[in-house]
Amino acid sequence: MNAAKRYEIFRRLHEDNPEPKTELAYSSAFELLIAVILSAQSTDVGVNKATAKLYPVANTPAAIYALGVEGLSAYIKTIGLFNSKARNVIETCRLLVERHGGEVPQTREELEALPGVGRKTANVVLNTAFRQLTMAVDTHIFRVSNRTGIAPGKNVVEVENKLMKFVPKEFLLDSHHWLILHGRYVCLARKPRCGSCRIEDLCEYKQKTSDD
Repeated sequence: MNAAKRYEIFRRLHEDNPEPKTELAYSSAFELLIAVILSAQSTDVGVNKATAKLYPVANTPAAIYALGVEGLSAYIKTIGLFNSKARNVIETCRLLVERHGGEVPQTREELEALPGVGRKTANVVLNTAFRQLTMAVDTHIFRVSNRTGIAPGKNVVEVENKLMKFVPKEFLLDSHHWLILHGRYVCLARKPRCGSCRIEDLCEYKQKTSDD
């Protein structure tokens, strides 16, 4: 795919959604961090239901740490893998209090040192909470990048690096939100909605489908 096509793709995505947002509910960098940890192999809707009950009770590292693993588990038991996530969140909260003064660190290295935080989670927090130029590649972005030809790659790091290189700079900050939403609602894994796709004429996918 050439640069002109990529530019037009992101121009259209921007035109349709000038201020894209994550679908996770949060009101602070810490709330976002915890929500993203909880979202692994879970839906944003499911996470939002759990945090809607949790955050009014505890929405700081110290407050959640005080709940303990069992106390936290009671709030997130509807989320997949809630036991291991509860342990990770409690340990993360301890480290935030002891090493970071209760604040969420703003570097990938410090974030990835927290339990339950991998490269993707760190990139989401850096981009969404702190507005840094990072690219969090999830299954949706990986699929859209490969299928459309925007940034084909064999693994998430390769796709991430290509997106950072190829996405026009003026669109880079919000591009991961556009790609996630496009993959979640249009460029579906099993039956992409090519017939109603805004960028269908620019996409290089050879097995396009109708919406029937």
